[in-house]
Amino acid sequence: MDLGIAGRRALVCASSKGLGRGCAEALAAAGVALTLNARNAEVLEATAAAIRAAHGVPVTAVAADITTEAGRAQVLAAAGAPDILVTNAGGPPPGLWSDWTREDFIRALDANMLTPIALMQAVLPGMIARGWGRVVNITSQSVKAPILSLGLSNTARTGLTGFVAGTSRQVARHGVTINNLLPGIHATDRAIQLDAAVVRARGITMDEAIAERAATIPAGRYGTAAEFGAMCAFLCSVHAGFIVGQNILLDGGATNATI
Repeated sequence: MDLGIAGRRALVCASSKGLGRGCAEALAAAGVALTLNARNAEVLEATAAAIRAAHGVPVTAVAADITTEAGRAQVLAAAGAPDILVTNAGGPPPGLWSDWTREDFIRALDANMLTPIALMQAVLPGMIARGWGRVVNITSQSVKAPILSLGLSNTARTGLTGFVAGTSRQVARHGVTINNLLPGIHATDRAIQLDAAVVRARGITMDEAIAERAATIPAGRYGTAAEFGAMCAFLCSVHAGFIVGQNILLDGGATNATI
């Protein structure tokens, strides 16, 4: 399928690896010029070079912490006037409700709620003025059904979901869509982090932890960054202009809900 976005420009955050890279790869395959961001300059530059070589699109790499005001300013300056924004940031650590301080919640809100909101506030006016834009926020399946050990993530990402619910309906008439992608477990560093926590807590092997988690997923496996990226690229396409303010699960059926 021709996504109709060749020649568009996209800013993809936290895109040196994992789900962010999956989104960047899929957009590049559709002919989109990219601004990539991550904190590790070496890994980011390697990703940018690989995408340029594979897809022949312009790729700008900006190593910066997107969760800081200075980092956002640096990335936005490099991105110019993007037609597509994909927000993404690493999730906060697992734990128990009794362990977290106010500072823990502030860090989670800064990374997973306030940062994507600030990025949207920066790029939406230009998208509205041009009459076209796509925003995809990578959130979590936890906004549909809370994950008990991820209370910080549950809190921050649900707040972002509320912002998107209202804002998406305000900008849709201008040809701009905002939607959220809700990943379940994918074969990324985040999955390794979560599985390692199970290993430490229960004294089992990593293989056992992975097998146990995979058994809870109706699809029987972890997702891949490539299939996640394909859904992101579709939401950014010309075919998705009537999809507004939605929260789309990519979790292999793990969230047990009718709607």
